[in-house]
Amino acid sequence: MLIVKILTIAARALCALCTHLARIIKKVCAYCHIDFYTILWYNIFVEMRGKPTHYDRKGRKMNKHFYLVCDIETANITEDALAYDIGLAICDRQGTIYEKHSFICKEIFIDEAELMKSAYYAHKIPEYNNGIQDGTRKVATLYEIRAKVFEMYQFWHYKAIMAYNAYFDNCGLNRTQRYITKSKYRWFFPYGVPVHCIWHMACQVICTQKKYYNFCINNNFISKSGNISTSAETVYRFLTQNPNFEEEHKGLEDVLIETKIFAECIKKKKKMDRKIYRCCWRIPQRKVKAE
Repeated sequence: MLIVKILTIAARALCALCTHLARIIKKVCAYCHIDFYTILWYNIFVEMRGKPTHYDRKGRKMNKHFYLVCDIETANITEDALAYDIGLAICDRQGTIYEKHSFICKEIFIDEAELMKSAYYAHKIPEYNNGIQDGTRKVATLYEIRAKVFEMYQFWHYKAIMAYNAYFDNCGLNRTQRYITKSKYRWFFPYGVPVHCIWHMACQVICTQKKYYNFCINNNFISKSGNISTSAETVYRFLTQNPNFEEEHKGLEDVLIETKIFAECIKKKKKMDRKIYRCCWRIPQRKVKAE
């Protein structure tokens, strides 16, 4: 009888501890705008059976790492930029795209029509309206867009979020989240998924090449201060050897070229830092001067 009582007390204590932990997790999930029961389902029924299995068009199993590439276009001044155009794509290390989306954020593009006049590319608004009408762009609330990002994570289990100048995109999406929810919810991307910068990667393994430097000099892709350009547009021009290429400056269209730049960086098979570094443009300048 004594053993039974001890086991009963231990079981009750364990249940109380689990209940307490569940309450803490719920509070954290609510703060991060994450559905607690979605996480519970995911951990029990997905993680226990391992990573999701994906197949190619011929039915062959794919053992790949997937990445979410993201790009945004914003309204308002840079320091307080709010995202109205959000492009998303799932790709692998070779740059193959498996899923892509072009979202227009309803709360900014439609509900803040006056603010949209401050957008740097406000003259493209008619083009967006045409895209909405023909179905190439989808109008959605930020909550719905974020839900899609989480849904893509549960299906593809992407290793990292990639963006060219990831600091701008990550901060812009977090800022938009806080603006729309009055700071009730503060973070846009899934917790624990790293955000990596394609710009930083390109500055280390592409923009430091002598061929790239000569390409910029020959085509006058130089800033007023004498620095070679490291923008996504210039890097893509170099990779395609098309100095007349012009970036669309629309979410999904920019994601497609950034995906190719990312794949080219991986193709170099060089050691590189993928973390956000806001002054990464200095890397190729130092390299050139040293040579």
